[in-house]
Amino acid sequence: MEYYALFEPDHDAGGFVVTFPDFGYGVTQGDSKDEAYEMAQDLLAAMIGDLMAREKELPAPSRHRGRKYRLVALPALQAAKVELYRAFRDSGIRKAELAKRTGIAEPNIGRLFDLRHSSRLHQLESAFDALGKKLVLSVQDAA
Repeated sequence: MEYYALFEPDHDAGGFVVTFPDFGYGVTQGDSKDEAYEMAQDLLAAMIGDLMAREKELPAPSRHRGRKYRLVALPALQAAKVELYRAFRDSGIRKAELAKRTGIAEPNIGRLFDLRHSSRLHQLESAFDALGKKLVLSVQDAA
């Protein structure tokens, strides 16, 4: 789960200003590229979390070219929650039905879609299974 972010140098204050063109709102900044990237991850999670909380559709990631664009990825657990949200929306079922299919109490189903909550992996797997999906984990060499 990754989106391109625009990292523009802030000539007045120093550092970098970061925006996500696919969202059309939200801005953050950092004093260095590394700090700006960390702030961009937080902003991305906040924007996606906001859309999910309001039960809105998430924008499809688009490609952007140029030296000022960098891919910003969500951490693995948050990315899994976003994919679960997309599968859930596509299924057309309600949270009560998902709770019934998974055996997870209905009040706790909402936590599966909360990017700030540390859900257990087995609960996400159960929810994917209930939606006819399978959660697959892979490990790659770091770049």
